[in-house]
Amino acid sequence: MPVAIRPAVPEDSALILQFIRNLAEYEKLLDDVRATEGDVTVALFGENPKAFCDIAEIDGQPVGFAVWFYNYSTFVGRHGIYLEDLFVRPSARGSGAGKALLANLARRCVDENLGRLEWSVLDWNAPSIAFYDSLGAAAMDEWIVRRMTGDALAKLANL
Repeated sequence: MPVAIRPAVPEDSALILQFIRNLAEYEKLLDDVRATEGDVTVALFGENPKAFCDIAEIDGQPVGFAVWFYNYSTFVGRHGIYLEDLFVRPSARGSGAGKALLANLARRCVDENLGRLEWSVLDWNAPSIAFYDSLGAAAMDEWIVRRMTGDALAKLANL
Protein backbone atom coordinates (compact mmCIF):
# COMPACT_ATOMS: atom_id res chain seq x y z
CA MET A 1 0.00 0.00 0.00
CA PRO A 2 1.61 3.22 -1.17
CA VAL A 3 1.90 6.19 1.16
CA ALA A 4 0.74 9.57 -0.13
CA ILE A 5 1.97 12.83 1.40
CA ARG A 6 -0.11 15.97 1.08
CA PRO A 7 -0.02 19.44 2.61
CA ALA A 8 -2.45 19.84 5.48
CA VAL A 9 -5.52 22.03 4.94
CA PRO A 10 -7.56 23.99 7.52
CA GLU A 11 -10.11 21.18 7.71
CA ASP A 12 -7.30 18.99 9.13
CA SER A 13 -6.94 21.08 12.31
CA ALA A 14 -8.80 18.60 14.55
CA LEU A 15 -6.84 15.70 13.06
CA ILE A 16 -3.54 17.53 13.58
CA LEU A 17 -4.44 18.26 17.20
CA GLN A 18 -5.27 14.58 17.69
CA PHE A 19 -1.89 13.60 16.22
CA ILE A 20 -0.22 16.10 18.58
CA ARG A 21 -2.03 14.54 21.52
CA ASN A 22 -1.15 11.01 20.33
CA LEU A 23 2.52 11.99 20.06
CA ALA A 24 2.47 13.63 23.48
CA GLU A 25 0.91 10.51 24.98
CA TYR A 26 3.62 8.34 23.40
CA GLU A 27 6.27 10.69 24.78
CA LYS A 28 4.63 10.65 28.23
CA LEU A 29 3.98 14.40 27.92
CA LEU A 30 0.20 14.52 27.40
CA ASP A 31 -0.26 16.76 30.46
CA ASP A 32 1.95 19.36 28.76
CA VAL A 33 -0.33 19.81 25.73
CA ARG A 34 -2.06 23.19 25.88
CA ALA A 35 -2.75 23.63 22.16
CA THR A 36 -6.35 23.87 21.00
CA GLU A 37 -7.85 23.26 17.59
CA GLY A 38 -8.08 27.04 17.22
CA ASP A 39 -4.37 27.41 18.02
CA VAL A 40 -3.52 24.85 15.34
CA THR A 41 -5.75 26.59 12.80
CA VAL A 42 -4.20 30.01 13.42
CA ALA A 43 -0.60 28.75 13.53
CA LEU A 44 -0.75 26.60 10.41
CA PHE A 45 -3.44 28.26 8.30
CA GLY A 46 -3.66 31.85 9.49
CA GLU A 47 -2.86 34.94 7.45
CA ASN A 48 0.92 34.54 7.71
CA PRO A 49 1.72 31.01 8.94
CA LYS A 50 5.10 30.40 10.49
CA ALA A 51 4.73 26.60 10.66
CA PHE A 52 3.52 24.01 8.20
CA CYS A 53 2.16 20.48 8.26
CA ASP A 54 2.17 17.50 5.94
CA ILE A 55 -0.20 14.55 6.29
CA ALA A 56 0.66 10.94 5.41
CA GLU A 57 -2.20 8.86 4.04
CA ILE A 58 -2.63 5.22 3.15
CA ASP A 59 -5.65 4.38 1.02
CA GLY A 60 -6.93 7.91 1.64
CA GLN A 61 -6.81 7.49 5.43
CA PRO A 62 -4.54 9.79 7.50
CA VAL A 63 -1.90 7.79 9.36
CA GLY A 64 0.67 10.40 10.36
CA PHE A 65 1.91 13.95 10.20
CA ALA A 66 4.97 16.17 10.19
CA VAL A 67 4.90 19.72 11.57
CA TRP A 68 7.85 21.82 10.46
CA PHE A 69 9.13 25.35 9.94
CA TYR A 70 12.00 27.13 8.24
CA ASN A 71 15.05 28.03 10.28
CA TYR A 72 18.30 29.70 9.29
CA SER A 73 21.93 28.72 9.70
CA THR A 74 24.33 31.62 9.87
CA PHE A 75 27.25 29.19 9.41
CA VAL A 76 25.79 27.61 6.27
CA GLY A 77 24.32 30.90 5.08
CA ARG A 78 21.05 29.27 4.07
CA HIS A 79 17.67 28.42 5.46
CA GLY A 80 16.85 24.90 6.54
CA ILE A 81 13.88 23.00 7.90
CA TYR A 82 13.31 22.16 11.53
CA LEU A 83 10.98 19.21 12.04
CA GLU A 84 9.01 19.98 15.19
CA ASP A 85 6.87 16.84 15.30
CA LEU A 86 6.72 13.57 13.41
CA PHE A 87 4.12 10.97 14.34
CA VAL A 88 2.76 7.85 12.71
CA ARG A 89 -0.11 5.91 14.22
CA PRO A 90 1.11 2.66 15.79
CA SER A 91 -1.08 0.63 13.42
CA ALA A 92 0.72 2.20 10.45
CA ARG A 93 4.28 1.92 11.71
CA GLY A 94 6.40 -0.10 9.34
CA SER A 95 4.27 1.03 6.39
CA GLY A 96 6.83 3.57 5.20
CA ALA A 97 4.77 6.57 6.32
CA GLY A 98 7.48 8.02 8.57
CA LYS A 99 10.11 7.55 5.89
CA ALA A 100 7.80 9.14 3.29
CA LEU A 101 7.21 12.19 5.51
CA LEU A 102 10.95 12.65 6.04
CA ALA A 103 11.72 12.04 2.36
CA ASN A 104 9.16 14.69 1.44
CA LEU A 105 10.93 17.22 3.66
CA ALA A 106 14.33 16.15 2.32
CA ARG A 107 13.04 16.75 -1.24
CA ARG A 108 11.83 20.19 -0.19
CA CYS A 109 15.29 20.95 1.20
CA VAL A 110 16.97 19.84 -2.04
CA ASP A 111 14.43 21.57 -4.30
CA GLU A 112 14.68 24.85 -2.36
CA ASN A 113 18.47 24.67 -1.94
CA LEU A 114 18.13 24.58 1.85
CA GLY A 115 21.12 23.80 4.02
CA ARG A 116 19.76 21.08 6.28
CA LEU A 117 16.90 19.19 7.85
CA GLU A 118 17.09 18.75 11.59
CA TRP A 119 15.00 17.70 14.57
CA SER A 120 15.23 16.52 18.16
CA VAL A 121 14.43 13.10 19.56
CA LEU A 122 14.03 12.08 23.18
CA ASP A 123 17.10 10.19 24.42
CA TRP A 124 15.01 7.22 25.61
CA ASN A 125 13.21 6.76 22.28
CA ALA A 126 15.41 3.93 20.97
CA PRO A 127 13.06 2.84 18.14
CA SER A 128 12.98 6.35 16.66
CA ILE A 129 16.71 6.84 17.10
CA ALA A 130 17.38 3.56 15.30
CA PHE A 131 14.98 4.58 12.51
CA TYR A 132 16.66 7.98 12.08
CA ASP A 133 20.12 6.38 12.15
CA SER A 134 19.03 3.94 9.43
CA LEU A 135 18.25 6.93 7.20
CA GLY A 136 21.70 8.46 7.74
CA ALA A 137 20.78 11.11 10.33
CA ALA A 138 23.69 12.17 12.52
CA ALA A 139 23.39 12.67 16.26
CA MET A 140 24.50 16.12 17.40
CA ASP A 141 25.81 14.93 20.76
CA GLU A 142 27.93 18.02 21.37
CA TRP A 143 24.86 20.30 21.36
CA ILE A 144 22.59 20.74 24.38
CA VAL A 145 19.09 22.06 23.81
CA ARG A 146 18.14 24.97 26.05
CA ARG A 147 14.58 26.19 26.55
CA MET A 148 13.03 29.14 28.34
CA THR A 149 9.31 29.33 29.17
CA GLY A 150 6.90 30.79 31.67
CA ASP A 151 8.27 32.98 34.46
CA ALA A 152 11.87 32.75 33.26
CA LEU A 153 10.84 33.95 29.81
CA ALA A 154 8.76 36.80 31.22
CA LYS A 155 11.56 37.83 33.59
CA LEU A 156 14.12 38.03 30.78
CA ALA A 157 11.67 39.88 28.53
CA ASN A 158 11.26 42.57 31.18
CA LEU A 159 14.97 43.33 31.62
